[in-house]
Amino acid sequence: MAPALHEMSDAWLVGRASELVAVAQSSHLSDQLDACHAVDELLAEAQARGEPRIVGQLLRAAAVVRLVTPGLVDLSDTMLDELLAHTRRHGLVVLEAEAHALRGRRYLLGGYEDRALTEVASGLAMLEEDLTPDPMLDKRTWDRMLASALQTTGLVLTQLGVYEMADAVLARAHNAIRDSAGPHLIYLHLSNRARMLIGWGLRLERVGNVEEAAAKFSTAAAISEAVEGPFRESLHPGRRDRSAAEQVPIIGASHALAKPGPEHIAPLWRLRELAMYARELIIVSIALSRCLELEELPQQALQVLADARTRLANDTSEPTLMLCLVREYAKLSGPHGEHTISALQSYADALEVELWQMQEARTATLVTRRDHERLTRAHGAIAQQALQDPLTGLPNRRALDDRLGALISAQTHPMAIALVDLDGFKVVNDKHSHAEGDDVLRVIASTLRQALRGDDLVARYGGDEFVVLLPGAPLYAAEAALARAVEAVADLPSDLSRGVTLSVGVISVRPREAAHQALARADSAMYLAKRRGGCQVAAVQGERSSEA
Repeated sequence: MAPALHEMSDAWLVGRASELVAVAQSSHLSDQLDACHAVDELLAEAQARGEPRIVGQLLRAAAVVRLVTPGLVDLSDTMLDELLAHTRRHGLVVLEAEAHALRGRRYLLGGYEDRALTEVASGLAMLEEDLTPDPMLDKRTWDRMLASALQTTGLVLTQLGVYEMADAVLARAHNAIRDSAGPHLIYLHLSNRARMLIGWGLRLERVGNVEEAAAKFSTAAAISEAVEGPFRESLHPGRRDRSAAEQVPIIGASHALAKPGPEHIAPLWRLRELAMYARELIIVSIALSRCLELEELPQQALQVLADARTRLANDTSEPTLMLCLVREYAKLSGPHGEHTISALQSYADALEVELWQMQEARTATLVTRRDHERLTRAHGAIAQQALQDPLTGLPNRRALDDRLGALISAQTHPMAIALVDLDGFKVVNDKHSHAEGDDVLRVIASTLRQALRGDDLVARYGGDEFVVLLPGAPLYAAEAALARAVEAVADLPSDLSRGVTLSVGVISVRPREAAHQALARADSAMYLAKRRGGCQVAAVQGERSSEA
């Protein structure tokens, strides 16, 4: 019997979710629905545990599975809303950026290009900040999360036809995974890059840049050759005795576009049946039609393109590629594919130039919105810095005073205040260094923040002391919550915590009690926890106390 989910590690939950996403991206409906159900079970388990990073990664998986499953796309809206709210609440910037890109992908599925542009601009602004690796994650995990966000963003830019920016973003993804990625992520990255280059080449052909387009196709084919090794070890289901070019539509089509010929016709017919997404069907159909045309089979070539147009009549996910398909169809619609210089052809050429200019305008719009979002975030950051401790990112003493004063003046419900002091922190500074002490402070501040509710305020009080405000919490509930925080810090790996633990004093604020009086009582309760040996909570109400 397989172990129950609650017996599995956090890493296993994330790894299993990645496997299920891979299944959903490359399987048919019944398997996709099964994958969605399984991911939802993993998400429920992660939410029961409450670790924000794990919950964020599972929310992402649940959203992606819905986005790629016919009939479930509309259900992705709620999941994306939850992912955005969760990542904002917990300061998970990289996952929040990917959530914006995924929402952009969702808008393209609904035909809302302008909204998709705004979402991807928001994500780009976040990813172009000076991102500091999350101290709670190892380097490989951090690199993979960053690469995933960059790849998702690059794919939406590719769908929008903003190829220069997509190229730059995907190059950053390559740098992020260079030393940390496993075969599956490498396979995805190479496939996505090949797809982007093919779209770019088709776009260049439309304005007469044939040589530059051929260079893009050639590079895509070289990348597709390199994908064979990682594909065999990837998470995508498939026959291991067959190559990626025989099973992955984009990979097979890239070879045919680089060097069209009769040898590609039979494989492309098979790949056409395997195409699950609009991008795959369009690219394979164009490649197949060109090979058929070379073999002097123009009617078959035309029928391939016509069938693709029919199948994608209501699909809005690939606006730029769809124009390439229409152009390819128009080229073959004349007698035997012959092209004559006519008024109609001249009009088509002029139209292509105008479309190219519109594409450049779209790029300019994207840059403008990205820069606006960047300035907005920078302004918010400056305002926040005045109320933020620069070392831990937590609210500072000034922010604490403001919040505490507002809560006490409007108090109508129970409220608890805790003062938290670090046990053994002086030893870290004395035996190691102040820089290492700063690292420990950051890790413990993050752990303390995550262990408590979203409505609770955790502020740095000074030195190695923190204050926690728990509005609406009776003393017993605050004591239990803080006990979990104490346990979470005690369970940290020694290389992160250096053995530092928490002594916590918590009190319930009395009616009309002044802020300084409440803090003084919490301070006394904290010293009680210290005298009892530390690494515990002392809860004091009147003359009664207890420890957890």
